[in-house]
This record gives sequence, C-alpha cells and structure tokens, in this order.
Amino acid sequence: MIPAGYMAKHVRERPDSLKAAQVTDLYSVSPCMSNNFADYISLWKHNGYWLFDSPEIILAAARENSIDVTATTLFYYEVYELEFDGKSWNYFAPNFPVNVTPPARKKLEGFDVVTFFARSSPECSPLSCNSLAEQIPTNAHCLLASFEDAKKNVSQGAFNDSEPGPYRIFSVHSLEWP
Repeated sequence: MIPAGYMAKHVRERPDSLKAAQVTDLYSVSPCMSNNFADYISLWKHNGYWLFDSPEIILAAARENSIDVTATTLFYYEVYELEFDGKSWNYFAPNFPVNVTPPARKKLEGFDVVTFFARSSPECSPLSCNSLAEQIPTNAHCLLASFEDAKKNVSQGAFNDSEPGPYRIFSVHSLEWP
C-alpha cells in the first residue's frame, strides 16, 4: 500500500436506502455520501491522488477560505498500487506530485473500493453508493475487513456491474486532529 493522503469528511450515518443492517455510518473514500470538508479541488492544495499531503494543509486551506472543519473526521488513506479494469490488474500513477507525511498514529477502520473512471479524484464507493454492502459483508463503517477480502471481491467481479471502473483499493484510517 502506498501513502495516498488525508481528507477531512462529514461522516454520514447509514441512509435508510442502504438496507445493510451491520452498517451504522459511512467511512467511504468517495464524497458521494460522506462529503469532503469542502469543494476543495479549485483550491489546488491537493496532491496527485487528489487528497492532501498532510492535515496541516487541510487546516490551512480551511482557514484561508473560512471553512469550519470542527464537525469533520480526519482520515488517512493508503492505496494499492494496482487498479482493476474489470478484467485485469494494472499499475497506475498519480496525476502530479505526492509528498505525503504518514501519521505517527492511525487506526485502521477497513478497506474501501473506489471507482476512478475519470482518472482523477475518487468517484464512487460502490459498497455505499450502490448498496453493495447488502450483498458483500462489511463492517459498521461500510468497509471491508481486510485487503485480501477487498482484492478477492474486486478480482471476482463483485464490483463490475456497479459503477464504471477502474477500481482502486484504499485502506481507511481514522485520526485525531492535530
């Protein structure tokens, strides 16, 4: 797994439309259901994985743009170096420079599978966005328990009919704000 970056998110409780009883909230990488702290792309403070290299960069961007992040949860992500195109695993690279400072302490929450059809920022997390958590066992945060479980499900095509790929696997870690 490669350090991909950080994001502050407004974690959403499980919506009524998602019938997966084990899910209490959504720690998805995608902003579809648990929104990012802001529409940050136009700020151009993100890295080549379309995340942030450090929590301090998020805090500075929020401060400069009068964005309140007190009600957000801070996440750190790592990404598997291969993506799945529906048939095979292939290498991919970030769009521009990445200089992630890994956290000293992190809590692994699980693994998410995210679509990258446009080849830029994270798009959909089919476990939550397409309710695949109703067929694929997840934890309370709508994440897969292990990397092996994520890779097996992706390799066997469990995500192929959800959203257009390619699909990337992320480890999702929760953090304390600095």
